[in-house]
Amino acid sequence: MCGFAGFYGDGDYDRASVINEMSKRIAHRGPDSDGVFMDDCAALGFRRLSIIDLEGGGQPMRSSDGRFVITFNGEIYNYRELREDLRKNHGRVFETDSDTEVILQTYACYGRETASRLRGMFAFVVYDREEKKLYGARDYFGIKPFYYTVSNGHMIFGSEIKSFLPHPAFIKEINPDIVKLYLEFQYSPLEDTIFKGVKKLMPGSWFEYDSSSLRIEKYFDPSFNEKTRSYDDVVKLIDETILSSVEYHQIADVEVGSFLSGGVDSSYVASVARPQKTYSVGFKVGGFDETDLARELCDQLGMSNKKKEISADEFFDALPEVQYHSDEPHANLSAVPLYYLAALAAKDVKVVLSGEGADELFGGYDWYIQSDYAKKYKKLPKGVRAALAATIGKFPQKHVKRFFCDGAQDVENSYIGQAFIMDDEEADSILQPKYRSSLSYKDVTAPYFERVKDCDDLTKKMYLDMNLWLPGDILLKADKMTMAHSLELRVPYLDREVWSVARTLTSEQKMVGRATKRAFRTAALSHIPDGWANRKKAGFMVPFRVWLREEKYCKKVSDMFGRDFAGEFFDVDRLTEMLEEHREGSANNARVIYTAYSFLIWYEQYFVLR
Repeated sequence: MCGFAGFYGDGDYDRASVINEMSKRIAHRGPDSDGVFMDDCAALGFRRLSIIDLEGGGQPMRSSDGRFVITFNGEIYNYRELREDLRKNHGRVFETDSDTEVILQTYACYGRETASRLRGMFAFVVYDREEKKLYGARDYFGIKPFYYTVSNGHMIFGSEIKSFLPHPAFIKEINPDIVKLYLEFQYSPLEDTIFKGVKKLMPGSWFEYDSSSLRIEKYFDPSFNEKTRSYDDVVKLIDETILSSVEYHQIADVEVGSFLSGGVDSSYVASVARPQKTYSVGFKVGGFDETDLARELCDQLGMSNKKKEISADEFFDALPEVQYHSDEPHANLSAVPLYYLAALAAKDVKVVLSGEGADELFGGYDWYIQSDYAKKYKKLPKGVRAALAATIGKFPQKHVKRFFCDGAQDVENSYIGQAFIMDDEEADSILQPKYRSSLSYKDVTAPYFERVKDCDDLTKKMYLDMNLWLPGDILLKADKMTMAHSLELRVPYLDREVWSVARTLTSEQKMVGRATKRAFRTAALSHIPDGWANRKKAGFMVPFRVWLREEKYCKKVSDMFGRDFAGEFFDVDRLTEMLEEHREGSANNARVIYTAYSFLIWYEQYFVLR
C-alpha cells in the first residue's frame, strides 16, 4: 500500500521541487521510503509502505530496457500466476519479487488489457518514455483512489487531491454543483469532485493520455447473471470462494491483522483468517458499543483483541483531521471511529483485513427490505398513493412524509442509497442561492437505473449502491482513514472471484422476508456461531444525536455556524434554528446538522488553515 502523485507537461517552474512537494503531501501513505522519476515530459512521485518484497519493490520502477516507468498503489494478489505466465509464454525475466514489476511487465506484453488481467486492489500509472504517453487504471470496485485534472496540456494525477496543491497549474476552486449533491448524498457522487476541474477515474476504468488527448474506457461493469442452483450448492460455493479470497488477501511479507465488530461480515473474515491480532472500537454511550461481542468471539476462536472506547471529546477533536484526510467533505459519521480503529491497529501491524463489500454483493442492507406496511401501501392504486403523498408531504414529520412520498414513487425516483440526507427542496432551503444547483439527485441516479431497468427492485438498489455508495462513501473512508495512519486495509469480499459467484445469486438466495444476506449468512455458519452469523447489522453506530443535545457540543457546532465563511454557503439562521430544535428535542436534525458541520470543517482545513 502506497501513494503516488505526478504530472505530465512542461512549464516554467522548478519541476523537481514541485514533484517533491506533491509527494510530501501524501507522506502518510508511505513512510518507509520515497522516490521520484522525472524527464522533460513527465514526473512521478511515490511514497511506499513496504508490504511485499520489502527490499526489492521500490518505486517509481523502470523496466529493464528503461522504456516504461510505473508508480502503483495497491496489491495484486495473482501476481505470482501472472509472473509465471509472463516467464513461460513471453520469456520475460524478472529482477524483483514484487507485484509492481508484474504490472510493468504485463503492460509491456498486453498493453491496454493489463488492468483486466489483475486480481487485487490497485491504482497505477505507467509512463511510456518512447511514445511519451501515460496509461493508468483503477481496480474493479474502486478500492484504491485515483484523481486527475487536465488543462492546457497538463495532466496532474495522484492518490489524493491534496497532492495537487503545490502544482502551479492547479487552481483551487469550489465546484458549486457538488455542494448540493454532497448535502443530499453525504459524499460527492459524481465523477467530478468538490474541487473544480478535478475528477475521479471511475472504478473498473483505464485511461491513456498524451499532450493532445485523454481516452478513458471501462473494462469492468458489475452486471448480474442469475443462475439456477440448489441453495446448498450456492452456500458451498460462497464459502469455498471466500476462503480462497481470504487466503489470497493474506499474502504479505509482514503480519496481517483484522478489524472485528459484532457482525457477520468482519467475523466471517477473521474466523477464516485467524490472525493473531484483531481490533475493535466503540463509544462510551450505552447501546453504541459492540466491542464486548468482538472480544467474546475472539475468546471462543482463540484470537487476541484490542479495543478502544471513543469519548465525545475525542470524536469532535478528530473531525478536522478526518475531513483533511478525506480530501472532499464527507459526512459519514462512521469515518471517525474508523479513524481511531486504524490508529489502534497501526501500533502493531501494517495490514488489516476488513468486511467491506459483503452487503453490496450479497444483499445485506436493511434498506433493501420492504416492510409489510410498505408492501400493503404499494398495492394501492398509484393515483391514490400520489394523492396521499401530496397531502402528507406537507406534514413536518420527516419519517412519516418520506414513507408516504417514497411509497408513491417507483424505486428509480425514490432511492439514492442509505445516506439520503435530504432531497432537492430541503437542500435548497439551507443553501445560499449560488449553490442551489439545477442538478437533482435523480440526475445522478438515472443513468444507473437505466442500465438495470428490467431487473427487480432489489437488484436495482444493489446495482446503484455498487456504483455510488460503495466507491463514493464506504471505500473512500476505508482507504483515507487507514492510510492516514499508514495502514493497509484489505477487503476480501471485494474480489473479482467472489463477485463472479455473487452476481449469479437469485434474489431469494440474497433475501427472504426480513432476512438479509441469506446464503452468505448460512455459509458463515460453518465458521462462526449463530449469534454472529445472524445478528442484525449495526455498523459503526455513533451517538452524535445524543451529544448534540448537550450544551458543550451544541455550542461547538453553533460556533462553527457562526464563522464568517459559513454564510458563504448556508442560510445560517435556518441551520441555527434546526440546531435549537434538535437540542430541545422537538426534532431529530442530527444528520442534516452533521452534514453541514462537516462541510464547514472541511472548508476550513482546505481554504482557511492549510
